[in-house]
Amino acid sequence: MEHVSPAVQDYAKAIYALQARAGGEAVSTNDLAERLDVSAASASGMVRKLDDLGLATHERYRGVELTDAGEKVALEVLRHHRLLELYLAESLDVPWDRVHDEAEVLEHVLSEDLEDLIAAKLGNPTRDPHGDPIPTRDGRIDETPTASLQELEAGDTGVFVRVSDADPEMLRYLGERGIAPGDALEVIDKQPFDGPVFVRFGDDVHALGGTLARAMRVEVAR
Repeated sequence: MEHVSPAVQDYAKAIYALQARAGGEAVSTNDLAERLDVSAASASGMVRKLDDLGLATHERYRGVELTDAGEKVALEVLRHHRLLELYLAESLDVPWDRVHDEAEVLEHVLSEDLEDLIAAKLGNPTRDPHGDPIPTRDGRIDETPTASLQELEAGDTGVFVRVSDADPEMLRYLGERGIAPGDALEVIDKQPFDGPVFVRFGDDVHALGGTLARAMRVEVAR
């Protein structure tokens, strides 16, 4: 990725994340601008640059999507980011609500040799501290189907497998209650109008607000 600027890497990663959330469909430049906290004009300009580089395609009224080359860039940045998050958490004891911001900076300067050393040191892991899959060295990723906790109904059971790392306060809230990826759960009750979801983890029942429940991903038991 030596020839790809950090800004281009960030856009490729953001488009990948939005496409994954949209089931692989093209995404709007407005959604991209919102995710990266930039103006729509700035996002449009960078999308044109990615198009010129052969990393994305953009059609008016349809949106932007990554090419195969763009997806390769995005997955390499994600591999750097998620390996760094896990290394910071496991080897340096950095709290899981802080590793995201640190990895955002370091992901652009991590060499391939150091990437390999970190992966080997960690035992070639497949998940980061937040449960997100780590792409393999050759650009494959295990995007197991999940549902947001907010989508579940009373009586549903499953395993909490991942959570968005974008909001440190959410991560601290879960950490203070001992809730982490890998925990089995059962939905006890769900209030209407985006009200809290009452969820049993082990012996304890927690009331989780709609925003947090949407950020939590669950492998639902069938």
